[in-house]
Amino acid sequence: ASILPSRPVPTDLALVMYTSGSTGRPKGVMMMHKNLIAGMTGQCERIPGLGPKDTYIGYLPLAHVLELTAEVSCITYGCRIGYSSPLTLSDQSSKIKKGSKGDCTVLKPTLMAAVPEIMDRIYKNVMSKVQEMNYIQRTLFKIGYDYKLEQIKRGYDAPLCNILLFKKVKALLGGNVRMMLSGGAPLSPQTQRFMNICFCCPVGQGYGLTETCGAGTITEVADYSTGRVGAPLICCEIKLRDWQEGGYTTKDKPNPRGEIIIGGPNVSMGYFRNEEKTTEEFSVDENGQRWFCTGDIGEFHPDGCLQIIDRKKDLVKLQAGEYVSLGKVEAALKNCPLIDNICAYAKSDQSYVISFVVPNQKKLTALAEQKGISGSWVDICNNPTMEAEILREIKEVANKMKLERFEIPIKVRLSPEPWTPETGLVTDAFKLKRKELKNHYLTDIERMYGGK
Repeated sequence: ASILPSRPVPTDLALVMYTSGSTGRPKGVMMMHKNLIAGMTGQCERIPGLGPKDTYIGYLPLAHVLELTAEVSCITYGCRIGYSSPLTLSDQSSKIKKGSKGDCTVLKPTLMAAVPEIMDRIYKNVMSKVQEMNYIQRTLFKIGYDYKLEQIKRGYDAPLCNILLFKKVKALLGGNVRMMLSGGAPLSPQTQRFMNICFCCPVGQGYGLTETCGAGTITEVADYSTGRVGAPLICCEIKLRDWQEGGYTTKDKPNPRGEIIIGGPNVSMGYFRNEEKTTEEFSVDENGQRWFCTGDIGEFHPDGCLQIIDRKKDLVKLQAGEYVSLGKVEAALKNCPLIDNICAYAKSDQSYVISFVVPNQKKLTALAEQKGISGSWVDICNNPTMEAEILREIKEVANKMKLERFEIPIKVRLSPEPWTPETGLVTDAFKLKRKELKNHYLTDIERMYGGK
C-alpha cells in the first residue's frame, strides 16, 4: 500500500536529542517542530543582518544543540554552510599537512560557532607565537593590544592597529569572520577580549540547554562586557528561584541570584521514556506555559543581562563547611599557561581540593629541560618535581584570580593523555564528564586523599 504524504503539524515530534551526559546518563530530549522554530527565531533576532551573504563553518557535531540550531538558522535565512572538523579548521590544525591550507582559509566564513575550549586553544596558540617574536615585534604587539583594549572599553575601534597588527591573526580564521557565537560552557574574560581584539569581531556569548532547544540568552553585538551571557531572547522568559542550601536568593545584594528557570515555546516536551525526570525538571504554570529548571545558578544585572555564576551539581561542601564551586575553580585555573585542561575534585569528608591536569606538552617539556629532567612525556608527567611546578603555578594564578584559600587545589595528578570525546572523559563540546573522570582516576584520588 502506498504511504500517504502527511504534513507535520507544529506539535509533532521533530527529533529526540540526547543531552551531553556531563552530569550523568544522557537523557533524550523530545523536541516538537514549534520548539525548534521558537528557539531559532529567538537566536536569529540577536544576529544582525543574517542572510545569503553569510557563510557559516560547521564543525561541531550535529548531536550538539548549538550546532543544530545554528545550521537550522542558516538554512532558514539562506546562508551557505561549509562542513569542516575541529582537527582541520586552521592551517595549524593537526590533520592539515604542513604547507596545506586549513578549512577556514579556504572557506573564509563570516559566522562561526565555537565552544570555549576551541577559543582557548586559539588564544594559547597565538600567544605562544607572540612569545616567539623578537623583542621589538613583541613590544609593538603588546602596545597595540593594550591600546585597542582601552578603545573597546570606551566603545571605539582601532582601525590602524587592525591593519598593521591584527590582520595576520584575523587571517587564521579566513579573515572575514564578523561574529563568533560561543556556547556550551563559560568563556573566560581573557579569551573573549583576545577574540574581540585580534579577530576584530564581537563574540556573542549565549546560554541555552538541549531542553530549551539551545535558546535562552545571547549577548547583544554592541555589548562588549565580559562574563555575561546577555538578556533573555524574545522566545522565552527567565526567572530566578531561591536556592537556600547554596546561599543564593533573589533578595541578594547588589543583584538578585538564584536557580535559573526558563519558560516559553522553546521549552521541549520532556525526556523520552523518562516520566520521573520529566516531572522533576519540567513544570507547567496556570497560563499553560512550560518551564524548565536548569540547575544553573544565575545573577541578573540591573540592565537585564544574565551572568551564570554556578552550577548546583558542581558545588561540594568540604569537611569544615565551606562550599567549593568546582566549575569556578577550573575556569580560573585554565588561565595557567602550563595547563591545557583541568578537573577539580573534592569530597565532603575531606578538607581540601585536589585536581587532575592535562599539561601543555610543549611548555612542560621545555620547563623539564630547564630543570634537568629528561625522559619520555609519561616520565615527565609522573615526575614529582613537575607536579610541584604545576602546583606552584596553580597557586600563583589562583591568587591573581582571587580564589579563596580553601578553593585552591593542593595536590595534582598530571595526565600525559589529552581528554578528548573519544576517551569518554569529556563530551563532544569538551565539557568534563565528572563521573567518568572520577572513575578513571579513582586510585589517584585515594592516594591524594591519603588512602582514606
